[in-house]
Amino acid sequence: GLGCCVLVLLLLLGGSGSPGTAPRPRGPWAEEPGPGPERGPWGRARYEAVKKHLGAVGALSKQYWQYLACKVWQEGCEEEEKQRRREGEAGWGFPLIGRDYLEILSGWYCSFGQCCETGDCRVINNITGLEADLSGQLHGQHLAKEVVVRAVRGFLQSPQPQKALVLSFHGWSGTGKNFVARMVASHLYRDGLKSDCVRVFVSLLHFPHHNYVDSYKAQLQRQISETLQRCRQALLIFDEAEKLHASLLDAIRPFMAQHHSKGQEDQQRTIFLFLSNLGGNTINEVALDFWRAGRAREEISLELLEQRLRLELQEAAESSYAHSHLLRENLIDFVVPFLPLEYQHVKLCARDAFLARGLPYTEATLDEVAQMMVFVPKEEKLFSAQGCKSVPQRISYFLP
Repeated sequence: GLGCCVLVLLLLLGGSGSPGTAPRPRGPWAEEPGPGPERGPWGRARYEAVKKHLGAVGALSKQYWQYLACKVWQEGCEEEEKQRRREGEAGWGFPLIGRDYLEILSGWYCSFGQCCETGDCRVINNITGLEADLSGQLHGQHLAKEVVVRAVRGFLQSPQPQKALVLSFHGWSGTGKNFVARMVASHLYRDGLKSDCVRVFVSLLHFPHHNYVDSYKAQLQRQISETLQRCRQALLIFDEAEKLHASLLDAIRPFMAQHHSKGQEDQQRTIFLFLSNLGGNTINEVALDFWRAGRAREEISLELLEQRLRLELQEAAESSYAHSHLLRENLIDFVVPFLPLEYQHVKLCARDAFLARGLPYTEATLDEVAQMMVFVPKEEKLFSAQGCKSVPQRISYFLP
């Protein structure tokens, strides 16, 4: 805020005088020594007013800079510790207000760059923002909105979680699974997917050859371990989960199991998101049955779909993910269904795509974009076969 900016200004003006001695102002807004009119955009009177307002902060000197460098950049900490001991022996220390402002400045600096070893200074956990953005930007997915917000909020508010939070997203391609994963990352971490505390693994990209599965397993365990050591709160995303080799799933399993360090103050918090197309047919069948019965899709309950989904996963003979310990040992906390998208949802996706690029649109234009998509089943033509996946590319046809 403004207070931090003024503090930085005063720090830059600070000299190397002894504690308690106000530094002489320097720069285009300062006066030359001795009486005279105000000069520069600030002038002496305004400088004195700011200094008086901040009080002891104006007395920051070389020792404060050393303390600041240690707190923010982790440089010169040994020298700072020696200085602190000498000050303790001499009966002098930093004024309390000075330490308070330095703590504020340290946090302010953290908002612009990584400044701590764990990366946790970049954690924001903006659940309110997550809920608002899911409500405004995720279309046709009432179940996913509710489950994700409630699960993440409850997990982060728990004083001592007993295990990692594991969510498994299921549904057709283009229904919003990756979109929600990105949104979770962007609202839990200031740097989103680029955060040091977020790791994304795509099965066919990171683990393409089964012949090297042992090497992949060792690399995966090492990367997860390093992330958990660096961050007390970590987010691990596995896309195309149904293509993960059984050995890789076994490598992940220990990180999801119950924590044994009960009573530990800084409890590890880890969130796993698995994204899969498995179960899409079951989800679509339920949605189609509700439509044929004249019932709104919002009436579809999580209990109904989750039960049907788990049954389908158990019958998926060719998927290691479906038959892994994750399901058998109930390590997956929520199976999150993503419903197929209908015509009106595709129009909303088109609207969002136009807005994201700052382009004008009309209702007729949104209809044209939606009509370019393929809809199934053949008789009803109710659900978009691609979801909203190719909508951003489709609007290129309407550029002038």
